[in-house]
Amino acid sequence: MRTSVKGPLMFSAFWAVVAFVATLIFASGGTAKTPRFDLAFIAAGIAFIVILVVLAMLSMGHKPNAEHLGKGSGVNLSSRNSGHGGPPARPRPDAGDPDAPRDRT
Repeated sequence: MRTSVKGPLMFSAFWAVVAFVATLIFASGGTAKTPRFDLAFIAAGIAFIVILVVLAMLSMGHKPNAEHLGKGSGVNLSSRNSGHGGPPARPRPDAGDPDAPRDRT
C-alpha cells in the first residue's frame, strides 16, 4: 500500500507560512521599524520541521484494526445480554453455593 506525502508536506508548509508572517509582523515591532526577515525565516523553518516530524510520528504510529474486530464478535455487543435493556439474567446454578468464586464487577 502506497501512501502520499503530499498532504503532510502541504500542511507543514501552510503552518510554516503562518509562522513566517506572524513572526515578520510581531518581531518587527511596528511598521516604522525594519522587518526582521531573519527571525521570520528561522521561525518558518522550525515550524516546518517540527510539524513534519510530528506528522511522521503520528503516521508511523497508525495501525489499522484487524478485520475481525468490526464483525460483532466482541464482548457485550448484543442488547440481548443482561444489563443492556434485555430480559433479566437467569440465576446461575452456583448462586446458592457459598464456596463458589464470586464475580467482582
